[in-house]
Amino acid sequence: MRAVHFGAGNIGRGFIGPVLSNSGYRVCFVGRNTNKITQLQGRGQYSLTLANENRDRYIVDNVTAVNLGDTAEVAKEIAKAEVVTTAVGITALKDIASTLARGIELRLSNGEESKPLHVFACENGIKSSQKLKEAVYRHLKQSCKELADRFVAFPNVMVDRIVPVQKNKDPLEILVEPFSEWVIPHSDMIGDYNEIKGAHYVDSLDPYLERKLFTVNTGHCSAAYFGYMEGYHSIQEAMSDPGIRSRVQGVLRETGSLLIHLYGFEPEVHEKYIQKMMDRFSNPNFTDTVNRVARSPLRKLSPSERLVKPAMLANELGLETTYLVLAISNALFFDDTKDQEAVVLQEAIRKQGVSDVIKTKLGIPLEHPLHYQIVRGYNKLCLQYPHMSSSGYQSMFLRIRESHF
Repeated sequence: MRAVHFGAGNIGRGFIGPVLSNSGYRVCFVGRNTNKITQLQGRGQYSLTLANENRDRYIVDNVTAVNLGDTAEVAKEIAKAEVVTTAVGITALKDIASTLARGIELRLSNGEESKPLHVFACENGIKSSQKLKEAVYRHLKQSCKELADRFVAFPNVMVDRIVPVQKNKDPLEILVEPFSEWVIPHSDMIGDYNEIKGAHYVDSLDPYLERKLFTVNTGHCSAAYFGYMEGYHSIQEAMSDPGIRSRVQGVLRETGSLLIHLYGFEPEVHEKYIQKMMDRFSNPNFTDTVNRVARSPLRKLSPSERLVKPAMLANELGLETTYLVLAISNALFFDDTKDQEAVVLQEAIRKQGVSDVIKTKLGIPLEHPLHYQIVRGYNKLCLQYPHMSSSGYQSMFLRIRESHF
């Protein structure tokens, strides 16, 4: 069995690759890093270490690699594969779409349609595979689209594993947390397929996807934004602060109430899930930096993402949002000159004011009650942390009449 994985980075080598290899697939990584590609081609394996007390170490074998720039070779690999996966970042899916389309066209022209192809976009986002499909189809001929509709599937999936920034002498060696989860909906699979060992097959993806987005992603970035305001370097340091730990737990209790309402999760079972996630964030066996987890604040503050979406849904249902509002208010301060989104965010706050940013970037209308609550939360933080505000005290004097809300 063959699999092609786009992205030879941390998630690819630390999660998707090992799962596929363990399931009996020959895994071909596709990436841009020439050194990693050469090493994977030459060795055909690499070591993976779990961030637990014993530092358990495993060998991931039966792997190779192709450079993303070698489109013809990548297409050949796709034409022979049963599975294609990605871990390139949701915004980069469009960049690999034409190459994937070429591989699908080659596959179908070779008469390989009797063997179904499953394409999984293993990204941190909702409906990532669907977004990839739309991008790929823009590069396919109409006749090929009709065949692809029958023989190529793009199931949306949920993946979860924390892989911190690596500083290893060996460019292939990877350190990962012990926990991992890959959820795949049965209903989106086609034809005969070999189940991936370790993946969890379910009838409906939505409950698991939003449970992960509103618990793992929401909690993790909340810890980062709270930790950033307090000057912590790592998530582990931030989570050792009782005040921050309490705030993160407050956020997850609010999203938990929302998830229980939406999907009927058992309260006691979901509380255990929350505590497991809190323990993951606090894992002392590796260091995950605040700036890594907090990066791309505009994406994380967008209307369909991990902070604003649960806050809006909870408000609509009359549920508590105090800690979610606090997390959003903190996120608006994130300022890392190495992060382009953070630079854009702070520039927008300086020029237009925080209220306009909440309306235009977060998608929360001026008249919405959460809009005023976030402005008020931001202004309180300006008083508490005056040195952190990109707009100084300017935002404190925004003339927003409460009658608008």
